[in-house]
Amino acid sequence: MAEQENTEIVKGIYEAFGRGDIPAILSSLADNIEWIVAGREDGIPYAGTYRGRDGVGQFFSVLGDNIGYSLFEPRDFIAQGDRVEVFGHYQGTVKPSGNSVEAEWAMSWTLQDGKQHG
Repeated sequence: MAEQENTEIVKGIYEAFGRGDIPAILSSLADNIEWIVAGREDGIPYAGTYRGRDGVGQFFSVLGDNIGYSLFEPRDFIAQGDRVEVFGHYQGTVKPSGNSVEAEWAMSWTLQDGKQHG
């Protein structure tokens, strides 16, 4: 699949996230997806490795329980072959504490046959 097509697929996933359309995100994932969120689980409750669509659905549930986003903005997309790297920025509130959070982020996507694999 062409790099531009892969980039458009990934952009569509972020658009679905912005709408809160988690089922659309999950349908864009391969059955054997491995979704890795870096960080220490004692400091970032949604950090860890999630496998399969059900696992990624669990990730979004835990994420939603812990972070309320006021801004989630993918800014730069860099595609090469079957990979798309995305760099962005977010702002929000940590729900359990009410503290504000703001950070830059990076995500790496690997697509095969139009589906996210890892």
